[in-house]
Amino acid sequence: MRHLSFTVTIAITAVVAAPAWANDDLRAFANDLFDPIPMSTPDIAGNIISRQRVDLGAKLFFDPRMSRSGLFSCQSCHNVGLGGVDGLTTSIGHGWQQGPRNSPTVYNAVFNVAQFWDGRAADLAEQAMGPVQAGVEMNNTPERLLATLNSMEEYIAAFQDAFPGEAEPVTFQNFALAIEAFEATLTTPNSRFDQYLNGADTLNAQELRGLNAFIDEGCAACHAGVNMGGQDYYPFGLVERPGASVLPEGDRGRFQVTATASDDYVFRASPLRNIALTAPYFHSGVVWSLEEAVAVMGVSQLGAELSDEQVADIAAFLRTLTGEIPTVVHPILPASTSKTPRPEPM
Repeated sequence: MRHLSFTVTIAITAVVAAPAWANDDLRAFANDLFDPIPMSTPDIAGNIISRQRVDLGAKLFFDPRMSRSGLFSCQSCHNVGLGGVDGLTTSIGHGWQQGPRNSPTVYNAVFNVAQFWDGRAADLAEQAMGPVQAGVEMNNTPERLLATLNSMEEYIAAFQDAFPGEAEPVTFQNFALAIEAFEATLTTPNSRFDQYLNGADTLNAQELRGLNAFIDEGCAACHAGVNMGGQDYYPFGLVERPGASVLPEGDRGRFQVTATASDDYVFRASPLRNIALTAPYFHSGVVWSLEEAVAVMGVSQLGAELSDEQVADIAAFLRTLTGEIPTVVHPILPASTSKTPRPEPM
């Protein structure tokens, strides 16, 4: 990996400073590794991001009747007002069961190579189908969910508008595609780091040191691209496996998907966009401090005992990744009818 150090000692009145050209070199190198989040909604293969489909997806995302108990919606674990997460160590679902992993953020998830910590869903549409059917989450079935949707004329009409020309638009696949279309709009562009990549001097001296350390120490090897991660899979504990509280022995990560020995304790690199908003950290959700998370990653993934100053600098840089959170208005949901399946007790 190419290294870049931009701090240069200038022997003028004993002051240490970074000359302007060094910042330009750092910016150029950063642009080779990272991409700003686009200002427009990205296209999705196999889906149409129409207004009708996005509006329908928003209703489905917020509607707790998509769960068997009538209590849990996508919003429950991916709260758009809390950085796209629920702020819990691991999420609570049907029967007040505690799920096995920390809830990833829905913001910018459209840029990930796959969904879930182990990448078991190829895209957002496939991901949307999982929690609905998971006993520990929404504990529903496709058949019961479709009965719920078909019990309300407003939902039937919304599916017809969102999927024009289809003989039977109210399907489980279309339910997932509508949610995917809505979630594709949940991007957070124009962070201070994005502005920096685009040429503005928006980072202070500590944040620039943090960016340099992030690159120079090797963090960018796993956390690059538009989402600063989310593009590949790596062993957690590449150099030194963390303790059982951070890396529970029973959760073997991607191995549970592929049954391949080399995937044991392998997880998708976490996207770092808006990381300051999404504590607690890691799939186990046991680390609440961003500085502590940086230190853990330094030891386990890089084999580096980062100094307190390096940890503070990298954490300061990571806080510049918070973008513009979109304003999401809670939709008015269709009223239940006499045909709508009643909530079942947990």
